[in-house]
Amino acid sequence: MNGLHLSRLTLSHFRSHQRAVIDCDARPIAIHGPNGAGKTNILEAVSLFSPGRGLRRASAEDMTRRSEALGWKLTGLLHAHGSLHEIEIWSEGGAARQLRIDGKAAAQTALGQIARVLWLIPAMDRLWIEGAEGRRRFLDRMTLSFLPDHAELSLSYDKAMRERNRLLKDMVREPSWYGALETRLAETGAAIHANRLQALEAIAAAQAEAQTAFPRADLTLICDMPTETQALRAALADSRRQDLAAGRTLIGPHRADLQGIYSDKGVAARDCSTGEQKALLVSLILANARALAGDIGAPPILLLDEVAAHLDATRRAALYDEIVALGAQAWMTGTGPELFDHIASRAQLLEVTEEDGGSRVGPLT
Repeated sequence: MNGLHLSRLTLSHFRSHQRAVIDCDARPIAIHGPNGAGKTNILEAVSLFSPGRGLRRASAEDMTRRSEALGWKLTGLLHAHGSLHEIEIWSEGGAARQLRIDGKAAAQTALGQIARVLWLIPAMDRLWIEGAEGRRRFLDRMTLSFLPDHAELSLSYDKAMRERNRLLKDMVREPSWYGALETRLAETGAAIHANRLQALEAIAAAQAEAQTAFPRADLTLICDMPTETQALRAALADSRRQDLAAGRTLIGPHRADLQGIYSDKGVAARDCSTGEQKALLVSLILANARALAGDIGAPPILLLDEVAAHLDATRRAALYDEIVALGAQAWMTGTGPELFDHIASRAQLLEVTEEDGGSRVGPLT
């Protein structure tokens, strides 16, 4: 296969791994071992090959191996769009992580132009029943996978909002202090909203065209704000009195929510069973991957942590079949090799065990 994949991953002093080298090919990778052995740490390392804070949203300091606290480093050989890139990611002394691509320093957002990485982790199982922040983050990860510039827009919007909120908390009433900030918020906010809608259209189309064992999830973006730049700027100016009382900005895409519906049943995702909610999430990740494969010519790297949880044997087998048909390099974890029996002959198996207070990574088979 010539699609997007890592052919080597090296972890040094990262989480529980003092040193691990994984040489692999583009096939799925099934990682098994006991709870706490360090399987998810490998997936977290791969997640850092895309923009953002990774699948745990951890600080650079939290990722260092505690016994040494020397800092950490990840390196990877990434095959993307017919080219081979050497990626180096590291942190020293708890400082913000640094990045080199092919020997040259780069911003984290540059990874979005090379790698597309999607993940599904157990913490997301409660996506539909917890707060809107997690759903916005889920939507923005999908959006970023299609539109790498979405990361820069989000950073610019967040910075402007923090500055405006500081003025609000300080009870600054002079309009001239707000003008430039509100212009930037309106420009980036309207673009963020448009990007999110574009991503949802791509997901809906991918689900409509697919033959899959997983239920379709109809997604709706709920956002009570003007969607045109000038109208949003005017709304921000009009809301200053209310925002001053609240001490924060009350209008904008940061207030949006994502609603999911189990299409065939017409039931809100939040009201579905635990197994149905998991199946809906799997369906969305697969739809995202299919849409990306059509958009950029290759499926993304998939990270599926404890993916067998809440999936019966039939759906587990269906998931593996879809991953193989998609041609994605999927990094999957589970407690035992029997969870991967249906895909074992089409995947690479990797065992992770605990050893001397850390993790030991066995050779791929």
